[in-house]
Amino acid sequence: MAATGRKHMVRDFNHFITCYLCRGYLIKPTTVTECLHTFCKSCIVQHFEDSNDCPKCGIQVHETNPLEMLRLDNTLEEIIFKLVPGLREKEEQHEVEFWKKNQPRANGQETVRCQRFGLPDVGGDYDDDDDDGGGGGGGGGDDDDDGGDEDYHRSDPQIAICLDCLRNTGQSGESTVTDLMKRFIRCSSRVTVGTIKKFLSLKLKLPSSYELDVLCNGEIMGRDHTLEFIYMTRWRLHGENTHPMVLEYRPRIDFG
Repeated sequence: MAATGRKHMVRDFNHFITCYLCRGYLIKPTTVTECLHTFCKSCIVQHFEDSNDCPKCGIQVHETNPLEMLRLDNTLEEIIFKLVPGLREKEEQHEVEFWKKNQPRANGQETVRCQRFGLPDVGGDYDDDDDDGGGGGGGGGDDDDDGGDEDYHRSDPQIAICLDCLRNTGQSGESTVTDLMKRFIRCSSRVTVGTIKKFLSLKLKLPSSYELDVLCNGEIMGRDHTLEFIYMTRWRLHGENTHPMVLEYRPRIDFG
């Protein structure tokens, strides 16, 4: 028997695929894990700059860092792009136009650019050695414009950091770590401190048993802290700080 299913219009699904905050179609739909309400990523990140409560139901998402309770819904994003003709192409064109207007200055000076995700990105000298693992991917400061555009369109929010060596000595009294040849890197904001430590160990050719401390504003960061969490809770709150975010590293000090 032939199927006689009723055809649905896109507007029949608008209630499920539009953002409560901007009333537009969900772009990079992001779900609050506490209440399972979904918003555009840029909308909910901007909202959490002023409030820790869900804008739709009012529940407190997190006492100090609600951004930790957000999860990107890639499946819903694909469904929306399939339901709404031309939406994917329209968003890609918006990104291309945005980055054309926000290229690094020709004189080599750093320029600060804020992506739709609400996190900083900085033009300059970045580490482009991908073979050493997480944290070093993608050189945004090269002269190759085509390669740079591809980096800017990664699905994860990107963040620029500077890795500085703290001038102190290990417990044996001798210097054990040195400066990196390239201190500036751009990587996913979801990279953890543990990954940064592995990256440093590889770059500095440290023994696998060697332990490092990574600090932000003088405070030791935990292995599971993401760069996004550190930026939102340790770096951004200090108004005098500029981009990129500076992380310092040193030999681990045993206070026991």
